[in-house]
Amino acid sequence: MTRTVPSAADGEAPVNRSGQPRLALRRSLARLSVRPRSMLIFAVFPLLAIAVGFWGWTHDWNLGVDSAVYRAGALQLLRGDNLYDANTLPTEPGWALLPFTYPPTAALLFAPLALVPVQVAWGFLTVVSLGALALSVRIAIGALPRPAADGPRWWASPARSTIVFFLVFLGLEPVWRTIFLGQINLILMAMVLLDMLVIGARGSRWGGVLVGLAAAIKLTPIVFLGHLLVTGRWKDALRGFATFVGMQALLFLINPHDSWKYWTKTLPDTGRIGPVHWAGNQSLNALMNRATDLAPWASSAATVIGLVLAIPALWLMFRFHRRGQALAALLVTAFWILLISPISWTHHWVWVAPLVVLLVSRLPKTTPATAWKRWLGTFLVAFVFVSCVLLILPNGRNVELHWKVWQNILGDAYILMPVVLAVALVLRWGLQRRARNRAEQESS
Repeated sequence: MTRTVPSAADGEAPVNRSGQPRLALRRSLARLSVRPRSMLIFAVFPLLAIAVGFWGWTHDWNLGVDSAVYRAGALQLLRGDNLYDANTLPTEPGWALLPFTYPPTAALLFAPLALVPVQVAWGFLTVVSLGALALSVRIAIGALPRPAADGPRWWASPARSTIVFFLVFLGLEPVWRTIFLGQINLILMAMVLLDMLVIGARGSRWGGVLVGLAAAIKLTPIVFLGHLLVTGRWKDALRGFATFVGMQALLFLINPHDSWKYWTKTLPDTGRIGPVHWAGNQSLNALMNRATDLAPWASSAATVIGLVLAIPALWLMFRFHRRGQALAALLVTAFWILLISPISWTHHWVWVAPLVVLLVSRLPKTTPATAWKRWLGTFLVAFVFVSCVLLILPNGRNVELHWKVWQNILGDAYILMPVVLAVALVLRWGLQRRARNRAEQESS
């Protein structure tokens, strides 16, 4: 009989502290290196990105609006100029005149982009983003429960599954928009997943450091330090916080003017990032401002709703954590911060990629006809982020304030997805518990 799950004697990766199989990245890379077709698939897109970057440089293409801003911020810092005194930077190209909204620590970490032309910087950042997407998928697969011994499951072949998901996820709007804009969302997600599900799960002394660095680049990942703290990994949380604070202290020494201005004036000014009511902002703050025609109390109401949602979010997160489902617990935290953040652009929602991996892994080994609810739910979640519905709706110039009811529902699709999914999950658990109680009463 052919075994589908190797034993420890066959070189299986050891388990982590939660009892789940531990992802062995070195072993995965070694296996990939002896599969020419897999290597070719993964190499095509990075090589294409580099080629497009160099071609765009020689032909003066406008590639990567956001990566151009990152590069300009790094140049400003390296030259000793100010980052936040104006709405644009003099080092930005004419087609990318946007404010630098990240902490000054991000400008320091963006310094490698300053070594190459704008378009080439987009190409190199795209290569890293594509690698981050593949890594995120592989980590998500490695965090799934061990395949059952009664039959093979698709994640019993992680390399093949990673390739398939990688190719499919290029069609997700948050993913391709991140790449198109030259954003860093895929990189930040990979840093968090690698830290929390691989490095920290092994009990490494480096646990928490990558999360701290991610928070130094963009503040929202700091919520994952809280996740580490409340789940008992307080050493990782402290290391991550020390990394974050250390980076801020370093920038206060390098550029005290910008550091002080960012924390006292730039950070509270959400309007500097963009109009909160624009359709591209998929947060509770945007939902409330669109629904109330920019009422002065809308943002405060969104904050209150977000804090109220923290209660069921914590309950869900702890439930998954106690069951040893680290990926599911982490995704609860990720989607909660997307909801409560004042600005969550559509390209911030790249966390849907590991969510789809998780949902697909839980599809029963039956046909859609006999398990249509799970199949339909998984399809609808993926469809929301593939359909590009937000691009079809009228948007810009305050059009969102005049949306009809059905347009508001579609225009808030990203926001509604995790809420509806959580409600459906809780209802399912409730029905299962009622069925078990009824069965026990009948048997007794």
